[in-house]
Amino acid sequence: MISRRLLRIKAMMALYAFNRREDGNLEQAEKELMFSIDKTYDLYHLLLLLILEVADVAAGKIDQALQKHIPTHEDLNPKRKFIDNLVIAQLRKNKPFNDYISSRKLSWANYQHIPRLMYASMIAWKKYDSYMSSEEYGYSGDRKFIISLVTELFAASEDLEANLEEQSIYWNDDTEYVVLMIEKTLKKFKPDSGNDTKLMPLFKNREDEEFVRHLFRKAILHADECRELIDNNTTNWEVERIAMMDIIVMQLAITEILEFSEIPVKVTLNEYIEITKYYCTSKSSTFVNGILDNIVREIREKGRFNKSGRGLVGENIASAGK
Repeated sequence: MISRRLLRIKAMMALYAFNRREDGNLEQAEKELMFSIDKTYDLYHLLLLLILEVADVAAGKIDQALQKHIPTHEDLNPKRKFIDNLVIAQLRKNKPFNDYISSRKLSWANYQHIPRLMYASMIAWKKYDSYMSSEEYGYSGDRKFIISLVTELFAASEDLEANLEEQSIYWNDDTEYVVLMIEKTLKKFKPDSGNDTKLMPLFKNREDEEFVRHLFRKAILHADECRELIDNNTTNWEVERIAMMDIIVMQLAITEILEFSEIPVKVTLNEYIEITKYYCTSKSSTFVNGILDNIVREIREKGRFNKSGRGLVGENIASAGK
């Protein structure tokens, strides 16, 4: 499932795009937000498919070697450990995976150089050499290698990252999170996992889907209120002089603090400060952190603090409602 961190990032990007629109169409903007999240789920399946594509390249190399006029001993006795990998075999037969790939028409057919590049990188990789040379055979070792293939080799490939950015503008920031999704998925695979074994869902639960919709919608509807809070707590700065991305991050953080009673303030602040480090200027995290601390103080003083349940974690319960 897509993490809350990535959902916040998707909302931030959608809010940035909305602020640059001229029509102010909230309904259309929300559709674009959900489309971008759907595209992340496409990437999740596409990278799983890339594992199979790399295995197909490996199988093709073995077939080519066998067709030589004078094959060598190595050609006639190829190492098949990778192409016979038990996890790869499971993934090939997985019905939910194949149904999704088919329904969304996902393929590497137009980018066949990528599986070949990944194969070339793999066979030059020390972990591949160790895996293929090991006399230990079994499901655990096969799964461990495939997880490493995705989390290390795929994740570090500049060629792959550039290609994904070429395929879709929605994937520019997704690879890191999708790789973690795949790792969690494969760790749940067992030797007896059948063909109907479900992969990771798009959302953890209905609550996560409602979270991103509500966050985005309320951030837009209460934009003026958020900007007033920012203006009230910005020393020697006018809102118009603050970078748009800084404002958007604070707008979302304020909305989350006010609208989601079950999310602790500390969690919200930590999440958006981390996001600021990647998407704003080098000085933004300190700047934004200071303003948000002041805004939280004002919200409390005005009696607008409304946390309950888990949202009270880290709070002085005696004064939380004051």
